[in-house]
Amino acid sequence: MQLIHEVTALRAAIAQRRAQGQRIALVPTMGNLHAGHASLVAQARDSADCVVVSIFVNPLQFGPNEDFDRYPRTFDADCEVLREQGATLVFAPSLEQMYPNGYPPSTTVQVDGTLVEQLDGLSRPGHFRGVATVVNILFNLVQPDLAIFGEKDYQQLAVIRRMAADLGLPIEVSGAPTVREADGLARSSRNQYLSAEQRARSIGIFASLQHVASGLRSGRRDFSALEREAAEMLVERGFQPDYVAIRAPDLAPPTVDADGYVVLIAALLGSTRLIDNLTVNLHLAT
Repeated sequence: MQLIHEVTALRAAIAQRRAQGQRIALVPTMGNLHAGHASLVAQARDSADCVVVSIFVNPLQFGPNEDFDRYPRTFDADCEVLREQGATLVFAPSLEQMYPNGYPPSTTVQVDGTLVEQLDGLSRPGHFRGVATVVNILFNLVQPDLAIFGEKDYQQLAVIRRMAADLGLPIEVSGAPTVREADGLARSSRNQYLSAEQRARSIGIFASLQHVASGLRSGRRDFSALEREAAEMLVERGFQPDYVAIRAPDLAPPTVDADGYVVLIAALLGSTRLIDNLTVNLHLAT
């Protein structure tokens, strides 16, 4: 596994792999890697000859009152995980390498429209602009054939796919299934912020998702009532719900005759914001 910190060295390493005819996959991360990230690398390894994993905590996607400063930095442990998973290149740039003309950058990437004007796009103004900008930079630096993102960040995956399509980027953007703990909690770097008591209550998110999914599978189409019931379940578990939303798989408003839905939740447990989602494929449920 090759560790790279500078853009010039990254470009040289990628050029060498390209000259050998290798298929290249990119897995962008902010580090503090867990089993969910490992699954992304494993999927990339199965689909490409060269797996590039980036580790960069991107300040542009954090709001002024969010957790950028305390976001866990565990670089040495991350490298061990990536070595075990068979990553080829690890790109761990400084802020100056990612934004060489100064920070914040003068040029950013903004995805507009209903895709981002809801859910996390409303709750975290500027977040997806930061995500789209840093991912576009990584796409330009690595020029991968394939990029893999976790489906836990469902809206983020949709935004990146839209950006790649709108900008004509010849990159296959793939999602990887959410990895969960035994009790259903989605793996997340922010889970470590939870106290033992909060961790015990955190399964309320998955329980609320399952409640909505069960209602949809049973034929209920009273979307607002299902969302309200799930929010009430979260409150009973000590959460402060941000949103509970039923959407079409493309994040459009749901319709009663759809073949499937996605249920999305964001909620605070103490000071920790957790997100999760569950896809409901009705044609597979019968």
